[in-house]
Amino acid sequence: VQLQASGGGLVQAGGSLRLSCVASGNIFSINDMGWYRQAPGKQRELVARISRVGRTNYVDSVQGRFAISGDNAKRTVDLQMNSLKPEDTAVYYCNAHVDVLNAGILRELEIWGRGTLVTVSS
Repeated sequence: VQLQASGGGLVQAGGSLRLSCVASGNIFSINDMGWYRQAPGKQRELVARISRVGRTNYVDSVQGRFAISGDNAKRTVDLQMNSLKPEDTAVYYCNAHVDVLNAGILRELEIWGRGTLVTVSS
């Protein structure tokens, strides 16, 4: 069970980037997927999350600029980032809470993808 993220890069302030993440493996169901980020010298923070039923939440600093979307059938989650600011520079991590069925027992796992670097120049 793993997450594969893509889409980071270098962009000027005011520009846009789109991050994508796909889950793979023996997953019974996905409960939620989201994106975290960690800037140099700072703690990792939740950027946005989307639940299985489509409920979303965002950190205040990206409200109105970022949009998270998910496709349960494709097991993907995307993060559209607009009006990027230098303070959005960070390593972005895909995250998911998934149910796996093992020997007849359903249990929840939290999984992380490798980070993808987003750099916003001023």
